[in-house]
Amino acid sequence: MIILASALLVAVPVALLSWMALAADRGGDRAVRNNLTRGFVKDAAAPTAAASGAVVLERIARALTPSSYIRRLDRMLALAGRPASLPLGRLLAAKPALGLAGAAAGGLMLLAGPAPILRLLALFLIVLGYFVPDLLLYSRGAERQTAIQRELPNIMDQLLISVEAGLGFEAALARAGSTGKGPVAEELTRTLQDMQVGRNRRDAYLGLAERTTVSEVRSFVQAVIQADEYGIAIGRVLRVQARSLRVKRRQRAEQQAMKLPVKVLFPLLFFIFPVLFIAILGPAVINTIAIFSGA
Repeated sequence: MIILASALLVAVPVALLSWMALAADRGGDRAVRNNLTRGFVKDAAAPTAAASGAVVLERIARALTPSSYIRRLDRMLALAGRPASLPLGRLLAAKPALGLAGAAAGGLMLLAGPAPILRLLALFLIVLGYFVPDLLLYSRGAERQTAIQRELPNIMDQLLISVEAGLGFEAALARAGSTGKGPVAEELTRTLQDMQVGRNRRDAYLGLAERTTVSEVRSFVQAVIQADEYGIAIGRVLRVQARSLRVKRRQRAEQQAMKLPVKVLFPLLFFIFPVLFIAILGPAVINTIAIFSGA
């Protein structure tokens, strides 16, 4: 267990540092520098060897990765908000690189001895290095979906106020996207951008629903699409959706409050009660042992 814990304490920070180094937005920095120096340099700079090596690694990773797994990674990126520092190609290139880093760390561990536990640990490091991007993407996506679910009632109230004040629905979406902060405002802005580039309303709204796993967003999108198709007043739809979201938010808060005693139970049993038992029964046990031993 000591060897396993020591290896994990070494391997996990190494994997995270490797991931941070590979996921750095060097391409964005390079594009910014090129834009700033445009007009001062006559000839465009040739691609560097590092950039060409990254492109080759990306092509190899795309060829070796199954298409279904690539679609799954793309879906995870969509749920995580498609961070600019981590496009799909860089993610595919980083996974085998991190796997090789884990294999190198496992090989160094195997040099210490051929123990079975070290072999299992080396295999675990390889798998961990390869799937570290998946774990980070899943965690970031889950946090983003939770933030969307938490912010949606406030955005819905803002949309309702804007529509009742006389703005059109798309103008209300634009105002909520420009003045708001967080993933909901980003998704609304992207939906409007999809409409501006020629995508019809229905497809743009369905795209908004596909980029999230929150059921309230899907319900809102379906209500807006039906209102647009059947000519229902959008203010009435927004009022119903806002009321429903407030009720669901209160129900989630009550649910979390009801789960709290169960969550507190295990720390209470394993950390607080033993200390109380030692403090209360400890002197009595010591006196009993002393009496029966004749001391």
